[in-house]
Amino acid sequence: MILIKGGHVVDPKNKIDGIMDILVEGETINKIDKNIETKSEYEVVDATNLMVFPGLIDMHVHLREPGFEHKETIQTGLAAAAKGGFTTVACMPNTKPAIDDRTIVESIERKTRGAKVNLKIIGAATKNIDTDQLTEMGDMKEAGIVAISNDGKPVKNAYITRRVLEYAKQFDLILIEHCEDESMANGGFIHEGYYSTILGLKGIPREAEDLIVARDIALVKMTGGKVHIAHISSKNSVDLVREAKKQGLNVTAEVTPQHLVLTDAAVESFDTSTKINPPLRSEEDRQALVEGLIDGTIDMIATDHAPHARWEKEVEYAYAPFGAVGLETAVALINTKLVKTGLITYSQLVEKMANNPGTVFKLGGELKLGNYADITIFDPNKKWTVIPEEFYSMGRNTPFKGWELEGEVVHTIVKGEFAIKDGKVI
Repeated sequence: MILIKGGHVVDPKNKIDGIMDILVEGETINKIDKNIETKSEYEVVDATNLMVFPGLIDMHVHLREPGFEHKETIQTGLAAAAKGGFTTVACMPNTKPAIDDRTIVESIERKTRGAKVNLKIIGAATKNIDTDQLTEMGDMKEAGIVAISNDGKPVKNAYITRRVLEYAKQFDLILIEHCEDESMANGGFIHEGYYSTILGLKGIPREAEDLIVARDIALVKMTGGKVHIAHISSKNSVDLVREAKKQGLNVTAEVTPQHLVLTDAAVESFDTSTKINPPLRSEEDRQALVEGLIDGTIDMIATDHAPHARWEKEVEYAYAPFGAVGLETAVALINTKLVKTGLITYSQLVEKMANNPGTVFKLGGELKLGNYADITIFDPNKKWTVIPEEFYSMGRNTPFKGWELEGEVVHTIVKGEFAIKDGKVI
């Protein structure tokens, strides 16, 4: 049994915000109270001056397995997740082969047995990601998927998207949509604006995102299906989601730490770690994302953890693949740039990184008696420098190299067992 003593426990879903103790017995939470009596059989964790959160949940990671193990493996990705305080992550299906049938779902499930972090699987919406043929969603759900997506690409046209939403509705599955009109993007790779002009790099207008967001909202209204907007980046898209929520439509959205913190000005460095999709956008867009996060338009924060091999990123900017790693820096970035600056509270951090993803995707994300003991213990004041070579992830492609951040995960507990203890992977 583990007794977490004297930590500042925060869980707005259960109206907890204060100094409390938590007793973990076996895999579950046995008691949450003040001054729980210490017994000799308890392993006591002194959480004085530490924050205690429900285990963080990341609904958007790329673990690259099967097919791209030179970038990341399930084992290294889950180690990075634990280090970042995530007790549950969901992996995207754009692997090789794509996660588009039951056998692949089951093979991934087998690989994760005994893993220290909960891995949830997102199945492809259409066969091999970019075809017109719908996947056997019900069969995959029976095998364990929690959502569907063609991430990396949008569902290719309005007709197919309608059919995806209608079919997914039968199985209560949410479509996680990568919103990018590829004809409008037209091979661009940074935000279309001032910096694309002065740097001579081909831009992607924010409208490439807006068009697909608007399309999918209209189709949700038509079908009664559910859409989750992945890595929202455009101020116009935020407005569209806000209006959809006012209409009571089944539309949710996520934003990445990089889009909350960086703008397209970062591309001036020509560091290929700043090449992500959707691209880093303008300061006006960034501020709209923060506002949307605060007012509840944007439901959650997700990393879009996208590792690549060093040699893939060490090329000219135009030829580098999109993506940046994020699991090991996310909570510290949000703490440093949003909480410590007074833009959001720790309650809002927990809502966006645990409660809301847990509620939307039915994965828990709360501190509740009888629930699995998935708990993140966080030192909000510990300062550290981002050194990519020290990551547990195989990916080193972070735009935050050399940044000093405030806040570090001390312990990550998953189903009553330490995945991270005193900052180290167990």
